Amino acid sequence: MVNARLHPRTIEAVKERADIVDVVGEHVVLKKKGREFVGICPFHDDSKPSMTVSPAKQFYYCFSCGAGGNSIKFLMEFQRQSFSDVVLDLARRYQLPIETVDGPQQERLRQQLSRRDKLQRALALASGWFRSQLRSPAGQEALNYLTEQRGLSPSVQDSFELGYAPDQWDGLLKHLQQVEGLAPDLLEAAGLVVPRKGGNGFYDRFRHRVIVPIHDRQGRVIGFGGRSLDGSEPKYLNSPETEVFEKGKHLFGLDKASNAIRKDDRAVVVEGYFDVIALHAAGITNAVASLG
Repeated sequence: MVNARLHPRTIEAVKERADIVDVVGEHVVLKKKGREFVGICPFHDDSKPSMTVSPAKQFYYCFSCGAGGNSIKFLMEFQRQSFSDVVLDLARRYQLPIETVDGPQQERLRQQLSRRDKLQRALALASGWFRSQLRSPAGQEALNYLTEQRGLSPSVQDSFELGYAPDQWDGLLKHLQQVEGLAPDLLEAAGLVVPRKGGNGFYDRFRHRVIVPIHDRQGRVIGFGGRSLDGSEPKYLNSPETEVFEKGKHLFGLDKASNAIRKDDRAVVVEGYFDVIALHAAGITNAVASLG
């Protein structure tokens, strides 16, 4: 079976299931160091622990030889196997469904994957813009809310990449269109903008709200939660489901909590974003929240 014939659902399922610490740890002795693990790199003549394995990012990297990647890449290099062989082996190991595609489907899937990449880029750029707005003069009210009312330190705010959506109808739209060159229909598909009634353009979905990015397990931005600052309803406005965001398949904070969950063999499931953030700030780092 060639790599191109594996369905992306199978590949994504393997990426989600194959934990980097478990995979690397079967072949390398790993020692805990802070939130990460270190070990002797198997890809060069290593005399000291040069390889770092990050549970939060699901990524390994050697600071001596530059080897790095996810669980699949590690096994490809370590076992000298092809991408498809590694994915198939892992799928069978974890008893995951193995799906394939025929020729006509391959082109459609290629286009879909390209679109997913574009959506995730748009969401990442939006997250960066929201963060910059929090530190701008317009974001002072939001910053006060996070610092004084929520008691969150700057380091916690940065760790969770908190931001602010200004009280404007099209601030984000203009930035992503004019500065980044992204099309409005792509931004709509990403859940960032909403069509105006009558079909005359778009406006920002999030306005005058504290912004909490939602990440998948690999740390990629897939959506947002917005907390109202002026009492307007709804108090919390969330991204709609999109091609990259299915609420029932994700837990808020899992990208940061996976290491502690593995260590403690349990998770603390709470109600909302700020419950998770507050618990992590207090050192309870196995806290997550459901999204739907």
